[in-house]
Amino acid sequence: MRRRGIFITFEGVEGSGKTTQIRRLARRLRKEGIPPVVTREPGGTALGDALRRLLLDPASAGMPPLTELLLYAAARADHIHRVIQPALERGRVVLCDRYLDATLAYQGYGRGLPLDLIRRIHSVPPLGLRPDLTLLLEIDVEKGLRRARRRDEALRSSGEGRFEAESLEFHRRVAAGYRRLTLSRRGYRRIDASGPIGEVAEKIARFVLPLAGAIRTERGSRKTAGEHSRIHRSVVARTPRSGARGGAGVGRRAVARRGGR
Repeated sequence: MRRRGIFITFEGVEGSGKTTQIRRLARRLRKEGIPPVVTREPGGTALGDALRRLLLDPASAGMPPLTELLLYAAARADHIHRVIQPALERGRVVLCDRYLDATLAYQGYGRGLPLDLIRRIHSVPPLGLRPDLTLLLEIDVEKGLRRARRRDEALRSSGEGRFEAESLEFHRRVAAGYRRLTLSRRGYRRIDASGPIGEVAEKIARFVLPLAGAIRTERGSRKTAGEHSRIHRSVVARTPRSGARGGAGVGRRAVARRGGR
């Protein structure tokens, strides 16, 4: 698969501020002359949005974990095929609210499904696509859950509160799973999201702007796919670590509402 763009995913427990930060980053990138493709999971396509309504509806409580996993995988395959992969091939920066790591955290660590099963399913094209950078926004689980539940109460018509209704213990397992995932592959940056929104946004910008700047530079030159790939790896390797808590090095690679799991 030819990839000339940059694929950036945002992860975190409920109420961690992902959607807010994606909006701020998208505005910042537009001002820099790099308009991103902003999307979310589940969603991003007609099929994905239909599956989102089913997956996040509190009326779907009690859905078997395997059913949940396969519906997420179906939505993701369609999303990659129709939105993410074409955007990357056009050289765009893609910002995605949740992706595969959410499935590993929620359906794997949260629900107890085998991680190797989830990874095997996501080894089949197009599900084998991996981000260039994953930003994990970290916040106290209880604080984030309270924030998410207040939001759902204010948006009674959203119909997307199924995961917020899960127990505190479930969400603690998800948070612990995310922490383990940061050690499982290259490509993570852990962001302390407990501070003011503007401070968190600046931490995120320090990681993203060098990558996005490489895209803008490449547009002004004629390079082969191999040269593009080498530039991406070089810029990613130089991405600063300040503003994050721990995390491994970065590797290979329109949110109007919050992302799903």
